Amino acid sequence: MPYMLLIVEPIGQRAGRTPEQGCEAYASMQRFAEGLNARGALLGVNSLTSEANGVRVQVREGRRDLLDGPFAEAKEMIGGYFLIDCATQDEAIAIAAECPAAAWCTVEVREVGPCFM
Repeated sequence: MPYMLLIVEPIGQRAGRTPEQGCEAYASMQRFAEGLNARGALLGVNSLTSEANGVRVQVREGRRDLLDGPFAEAKEMIGGYFLIDCATQDEAIAIAAECPAAAWCTVEVREVGPCFM
């Protein structure tokens, strides 16, 4: 059963790191992904650039509205994700607890499925 582990970071957290700290954090996440891959649990993974590079798109009554980042009302951003395959939500939670990012942000566990459920 697929689960998404969303890496939810406080806005500005990355700017508070030295380049060396940022590289070490990224390397720890890469090692985590390699471990998941070796276990056969990894379906996909990507990190995302800062919310300052993002654009929000809404279409209302046929009109497209764009809002460029950074987003003033946001307190958090999605910094990346792991798409994993596990038998149960408990297994997904256990994997999320192993994620290095759980030490400096929140790892949200979501089952992949229809949006009406």
